[in-house]
Amino acid sequence: MNIHFKSTLALAALAFAGQAFSQVTLYENEGFRGRSMTAQQPLPNLARSGFNDRASSAVVTSRRWEVCEDSQFGGRCVVLREGRYPSLEAIGLGNRISSVRLAGRYNRPEQDRLPPPPPNDVTSQVTFFENEGFQGRSFTSNEPVPDFRRHGFNDRASSAVVLGDRWEVCDDSRFEGRCTVLRVGRYPSLAAMGLNDRVSSVRAVERDSRVDDGRHAPPPQPVYDSRRRRNERLYEAPVTSVRAVLGQPAQRCWVEQEAVTTERSRANVPGAIIGAVLGGVLGHQVGGGRGKDLATAGGAVAGAVIGGNVGRNASTPAGTQDVQRCAAIPGGARADYYDVTYNFQGQEHRVQMTTQPGATVTVNDQGEPRT
Repeated sequence: MNIHFKSTLALAALAFAGQAFSQVTLYENEGFRGRSMTAQQPLPNLARSGFNDRASSAVVTSRRWEVCEDSQFGGRCVVLREGRYPSLEAIGLGNRISSVRLAGRYNRPEQDRLPPPPPNDVTSQVTFFENEGFQGRSFTSNEPVPDFRRHGFNDRASSAVVLGDRWEVCDDSRFEGRCTVLRVGRYPSLAAMGLNDRVSSVRAVERDSRVDDGRHAPPPQPVYDSRRRRNERLYEAPVTSVRAVLGQPAQRCWVEQEAVTTERSRANVPGAIIGAVLGGVLGHQVGGGRGKDLATAGGAVAGAVIGGNVGRNASTPAGTQDVQRCAAIPGGARADYYDVTYNFQGQEHRVQMTTQPGATVTVNDQGEPRT
């Protein structure tokens, strides 16, 4: 094989590798939501892929892509630079793309065919959690949501995290009813502002909009925006130490129905004691780790009820009543957060995380954590 032929093969391989890496992903809804499709080669007719006139947002990787209104790259065409386009409607292409292809690498497109570059900053977003303290199922949005019922999250939010800019949350759909503006930060309990399990719609507040102080929620806890910025290079920094910080002791309460009788004979006290002991043993065997304490207590209560009923005389039930019962939950049941130390370029950094990290932490060139 001669040198010229080898060079030709090498250049062809490099060109193919560059094309394979470059791609465009189209999304059915704005904000990169809904069904999606990815192209790494020219697609002259998106109807064959079931995606004709369906794209509402896009992500372009590595190189520029040309998107056209008609099939076979006809009609109005626009060249998209590398980046994220949360709304194609903003450039007049919402639900109008019929063909896509990689833009010519050496043919510089006319300036009027290039839309404004995508923003460098990450978009504003809000995340709601089903339980207080950012626990349970979650729902994240970076676009207006006029009705949470469409997402199965109506009247379910109990805590929230706001990033980027302010968001308005309302207790009725279509941004009606009582509305409150959340600043950037962490809200571990929406009950503090009367919105626990009441949020039905949400939308971002324009950055320059003035909002009366009375409409703002109480000041939130600080939040660190660890989302990756556009064109940001990332590194892996080794973790040097992890310390779990345990939560404070708490109490868990619930309501049970208890039978009420018209006549009660003397309880079988020895039977109650024996039942409590046996119930405690069974509960201790079922529980595991910290859960043993709660399981043992539960078994003892159940055993006492069973044992106490042995030898009772018959009585006439008169109905039921609600009784509140409580159990202590040790503070060490779970870690509140993890105090993590890592080393990047010879400098020590510390960060608090809600989940235990692995052997490394992802950071940018300044050593700031990224997710």
